[in-house]
Amino acid sequence: MKPFAGFDLANLTPEEGAPAPDRLVSGDPRFLTWNIEEQDGLYAGVWQSTPGAWRVSYDEWEYFHLLEGYSILTPEGGEPIHLRKGDRLVLRPGFTGIWEVIETTTKDYVIRL
Repeated sequence: MKPFAGFDLANLTPEEGAPAPDRLVSGDPRFLTWNIEEQDGLYAGVWQSTPGAWRVSYDEWEYFHLLEGYSILTPEGGEPIHLRKGDRLVLRPGFTGIWEVIETTTKDYVIRL
């Protein structure tokens, strides 16, 4: 095994997905996920979503960096966080709220369970 993982998406087939129906708030968001690394509770890759909104609930740590688009992340009981290209954020276990994609959003991410 290599001691590193590159982010060459050209050689990867993305997984398609969508929010679970019981989490959907509005729209018809569709996801593409390019999984770069999956090992021992560590996940890294690139994720993209079309517009829509859904409820999120985190049991894990996630760091992400927005590569393009515009989204609004609203913590339960908190103020909206407007996310645009170049923004970075760490979500901690226990975070709940609404993720709303206004313009198709792409992010790279690292998740630790």
